[in-house]
Parts: sequence; C-alpha cells; structure tokens
Amino acid sequence: MGGVKLKLNEKMPVLKGYTNVINHYSENEGKDMATLIHFWSVSCSDCKRVLPKIAELKKQYQGKLHVIAIHMPRSKQDMDIKEVERMARKYNLTEPILIDNDYNLSKQFNIRFVPSYFLFDHRNNLRHYQATKRLNMLLKRIERIVEDRR
Repeated sequence: MGGVKLKLNEKMPVLKGYTNVINHYSENEGKDMATLIHFWSVSCSDCKRVLPKIAELKKQYQGKLHVIAIHMPRSKQDMDIKEVERMARKYNLTEPILIDNDYNLSKQFNIRFVPSYFLFDHRNNLRHYQATKRLNMLLKRIERIVEDRR
C-alpha cells in the first residue's frame, strides 16, 4: 500500500475516497478538537482487543477528542459491510467508520498494518503515529495534546 508517508506536524489530509460510511461522518465535525484516526479490520484480532479501549477514550475525552475509525479490509471477506456493522455494534463503535474497500485512505495514509493510529492536534497537525496494539504511548500523547489545548 504505497503512498506518501505523513510527517509529524503535517496537516491532516482530507478524508476522501471511502466506499461507505457507518454512523454519521461530516468533515466539519470535530473542528478545533484533537482527532484520533484509527485504522482497523474485522479480521484483526489485535484490533478487536483494543477497540473497547478506543470506545473508552472517546467517552473519557468527549468534547476534546474527535475519533474517526477507518476500516481497511485485509481480505475479500473483510469487505462485507454487514460484518463491519456487526463488529461496530459489538464493540460499541459510535464514531464515524469510513469503509476503505478501495484502499484510497489506506494509500493516502500509507497504511501497511492494522491497528494503526494517527493523532492530530486541534490545528489538525500530526502529533503522533503508531502501528501497534500497545496503547501506552498513544494514551500519553492524547493526554498531552488535550492538556495543551486548555
């Protein structure tokens, strides 16, 4: 999945080219808030293990952190939107879920692995990126960015 790798402090790209949306998505939603974009897949066991923590973060930082999920299929079976919807309900994912069955967003963000996380500050500058199931560093960065906003 080639693409241009985002560098720290670069602006968040416009999210376009997704094939479907679960839950509501608006480009204007979450303006002036930190934004966490997380890439995941229904066939990714590591993703499923951290999804409850993402839902917890969304609740903990409500009004301060905008969360967007991007579902990147890893196989043909992962392209089943009904299965993505089922998983979203099971893991209480209420944030916008952009379905990336054509891999446009994955290419745009140069995603090779899921889960992957991109954290942007309230000015939409990239402040942190990681492609791992361990969330300790991500949690510290979110806290710092939310605190910086006060």
